[in-house]
Amino acid sequence: MASDSCETPPWLQALNPEQRRAVEATEGPVLVLSGAGTGKTRVLTTRLAHIIASGLAAPWQVLAVTFTNRAAREMKDRLTAMIGPATEQIWLGTFHAVALRMLRRQPDCVALRPNFTVLDADDQLRLLKQIVQDDGLDPKRHSVQGLMAMVQRWKDRGLTPDQVTPEPAEPLPAARLITLYRRYQERLLALNAVDFGDLLLHALTLFKTHPDVLTDHQNRFRYILVDEYQDSNVAQYLWLRLLARPRYNICCVGDDDQAIYSWRGAEVDNILRFEKDFPNARVIRLERNYRSRPHILKAASGLIEHNKNRLGKALFSGVSAGEETPWEESREKKVLVRGVWNDLREAEVVVEEIDSDHLRGRSFNQMAILVRASFQTRMFEERLIVLAIPYRIIGGVRFYERQEIRDAIAYLRVIVQPDDDLAFERILNVPKRGLGPATVRALHVLARAEGGSLQAAAERLLTTPKTARASLRTLMESLAAWRIAATILPPAGLVARVLEESGYTAMLWHAEHTPDAPTRLENLKELVRAVGGFEDLVEFLEHVSLVMEIDPGAEDDRVTLMTLHAAKGLEFDAVFLPGWEEGLFPHQRALDGGGAKALEEERRLAYVGLTRARHKVMISFAANRRVYNQILSAIPSRFLDEIPPDAVERHSDSGVYAGPRRPRRIGT
Repeated sequence: MASDSCETPPWLQALNPEQRRAVEATEGPVLVLSGAGTGKTRVLTTRLAHIIASGLAAPWQVLAVTFTNRAAREMKDRLTAMIGPATEQIWLGTFHAVALRMLRRQPDCVALRPNFTVLDADDQLRLLKQIVQDDGLDPKRHSVQGLMAMVQRWKDRGLTPDQVTPEPAEPLPAARLITLYRRYQERLLALNAVDFGDLLLHALTLFKTHPDVLTDHQNRFRYILVDEYQDSNVAQYLWLRLLARPRYNICCVGDDDQAIYSWRGAEVDNILRFEKDFPNARVIRLERNYRSRPHILKAASGLIEHNKNRLGKALFSGVSAGEETPWEESREKKVLVRGVWNDLREAEVVVEEIDSDHLRGRSFNQMAILVRASFQTRMFEERLIVLAIPYRIIGGVRFYERQEIRDAIAYLRVIVQPDDDLAFERILNVPKRGLGPATVRALHVLARAEGGSLQAAAERLLTTPKTARASLRTLMESLAAWRIAATILPPAGLVARVLEESGYTAMLWHAEHTPDAPTRLENLKELVRAVGGFEDLVEFLEHVSLVMEIDPGAEDDRVTLMTLHAAKGLEFDAVFLPGWEEGLFPHQRALDGGGAKALEEERRLAYVGLTRARHKVMISFAANRRVYNQILSAIPSRFLDEIPPDAVERHSDSGVYAGPRRPRRIGT
């Protein structure tokens, strides 16, 4: 044994048996099903080090692709510590970075010239807007962001303009959409530019149209490693299949139970059909979890077993019970489920629990509130501020700093205070009404000349004979009408009316094909709900000003607020999961025609939330939740019934319906 230990490299000695199998199974196609907290990154980096240190391939003969720059950096740092400078010679990077490197070597094969440009998101939108206008379409009626999202979806599926077949529900006739896509691609080539979606699309085209180039890359890469394979899209999948031939020494690491990004093009079927795509593939399951306590894994495993379309694995805890502190041992043996009367009470209960945990010795930075939708953060932000608990929002901005909320509040400020020039200038052309920079300059000149506000200048401008600005007149008349309405309507009713009559809500509806449009609409609904708690607009605006003046916490020890999607890959000692109600989680979009596939993705998202926790999970739901200016009854999430009863401890406020405890059919 001692001799064997001496001969075994130190990085292999640190692995458990399953991890070591995944590292040493170098030949042929291998799928490593790596459950949450099972050491995925260690396996990937050790496998790379093993291949190179064993002399199976030179560093430049190995390709390793990741999905994020952060993952690539972490892998590179770990590899450097293991094998030194040889790391620099590995083809290691994100899918986009590796594809770009390939295109730089032979740009002429895809009609590009050397030193081609990769456009950023803003430049892409500007270019597509020009094409939309040249085609005689009104960008106000046809969202450029929505059209761009559609183009990127086609590229994620590896489709060129000649291959696209638009669906009937698309916003324009099929022929028109294809024409726009084709002209966009033609303009990119004329500019000697590509967008991010083109990197994989052009790489695919390169391989399909130039077999010699494909063969060159196939000969170069003796081994291919892929991180987070469950997040791959169709274009990435096709690209990998071409590169893997003829050796098929491809190792994909992933977890089908954590496939939660279909809304940005990821295709879970890629990992589910791995064994069909690669006959004689080996599947190695990493099931020893080094993160979570046994009761958390039992809850998460019981939940995810209700998904029909999965490869299956059974996580068990590799965490020693001796690591628990006495208070963790006594209080945190089960997943806590709290039923409360309403969403306001939910925020109080969650934040008070956080405060209590902190008093017992748990750091704020080891606690996280993970929400299904970003609008949910507002109530928790305000409650954290009340208790002077520092916090940070990851993957987003504070509620009252979000663009759509700032726009809406600017409207309210103008209604309350006509002399608020900053707010008036913000709303003047939002939504777009033809009152651009020239109008703003004219108003500033007139306001300075007469010593008045921009609104007063606008009223004055409308009286001049030269002026025939119908849109400016409409805006001023609307502001006057809303000021009258403010004396009659409750604040929430007024805000809803302003958002509707200003065209702001319609603007977001027209942008429905953009990924963030539904979230922004939900945020506006939450704003209406927030205003409903105040007697008048002045009181509400004062509240917002005070909240925004308070620093959410400059120190490192802060509670984390984030969406479940943003939490993937992270871990905390204690995780709080609010809003487990039908229509919120699972989300209404999954219930309204999304089918079994959408519901299974929601369940995977719940699984991701549970497995972020090391010691403690608290799930909560509200019996009543305010939507716009209405209080609606809520039904506890079906996911609560799918967690094994012996893994859960339930507590509900008096009179709160705790939800049915009947068994549910698997897969529903």
